[in-house]
Amino acid sequence: MPKAIIYNMQGKKLGEYELSEAVFGVEPNAAMLHASVRSYLANRRQGTQSALTKSEVSYSTRKPWRQKGIGRARAGYAGSPIWRHGGVAFAPKPRSYSFRLNKKAKRLAIKSAFSVKAQENSILIIDKLAAEEIKTKPFVSLLNKLGVSGKAMFITENVDNAVIKSTRNIPGIKTTTATIISPYELLNSDTLIIDKAALSRIEEVFA
Repeated sequence: MPKAIIYNMQGKKLGEYELSEAVFGVEPNAAMLHASVRSYLANRRQGTQSALTKSEVSYSTRKPWRQKGIGRARAGYAGSPIWRHGGVAFAPKPRSYSFRLNKKAKRLAIKSAFSVKAQENSILIIDKLAAEEIKTKPFVSLLNKLGVSGKAMFITENVDNAVIKSTRNIPGIKTTTATIISPYELLNSDTLIIDKAALSRIEEVFA
């Protein structure tokens, strides 16, 4: 059964926590992780690219010069795609790139991402992740005591504005809740720092 070390907010080790086999011990499904990451990145795209086709550029439809007898290449329209400032052949138009995964696929992708992190021993648990006041210093101190470097993600049970505002100024640190989890964000983080109550919520929802 996968395990993780549990700490308090002062960075002191309190013991070990047995993680749910159903969430943190599944065989990672690479296909579902790939599909989930593709969906996440595709849904972020604005899709506002646009260019004019040859029928949309504003040019006279008059033939630039007569067809034969002057030694120049034949031309019928100044807005032709092969002319400078002409229209674009197969011009891109605004479109939505988003696509959705079904519920089972999403759940499997999330469990696979958690299992990858558990295998890497990249999950740390905080007994009670909270901020008495909006201050960055306690969280920087916690990260240093835990030996966390690079990208990390705090996961709280519910939206905690004090924690969000205290950590948002730390480079490479993100904060989310147990109900708003993305496999992409999980995989993109070197370390997951999870509140104990949030962990119980995650195991309850995804087990």
